[in-house]
Amino acid sequence: MKDITEILKTKSSLPLAKKTVLNVSYTSINFKDGILSALKPYEISIEQFNVLRILRGKNGEPSNLKDIQDRMISKMSNTTRLVDKLILKNLVERFICEKNRRKVDIYITKDGLKLLDILDPIIEKKENELTSNLSTEELETLNLLLTKIRG
Repeated sequence: MKDITEILKTKSSLPLAKKTVLNVSYTSINFKDGILSALKPYEISIEQFNVLRILRGKNGEPSNLKDIQDRMISKMSNTTRLVDKLILKNLVERFICEKNRRKVDIYITKDGLKLLDILDPIIEKKENELTSNLSTEELETLNLLLTKIRG
């Protein structure tokens, strides 16, 4: 297990705040790369996977672009583009209200639900692998600290 200064191959000591930010950033990229590698065979991005999970969580009720955007982990995602790509893959459907053209309902399809049934255990296994160096207690502490650092 290498310290962040070894990974960055720096000889000088880093201020603690900088070391912490670099460590969290590096770990975030490591986590993202791990999840991406698990999703890659299914030709789906992390953001698309997130949209599918959000829609599944609606339990058959419609969602809209704003609701999906508000629930996204990455707020920089272009939700319209993500939904369009998922429509092309037949994983979600979009219905425009005839009475109010601005109202758009978005649903997950049966194919979308089937894909999540396949992906859920794969992602859970990957998440367990990515966090396997920590005990349950350490994971709970880490979560508390990460929540605290976000303010």
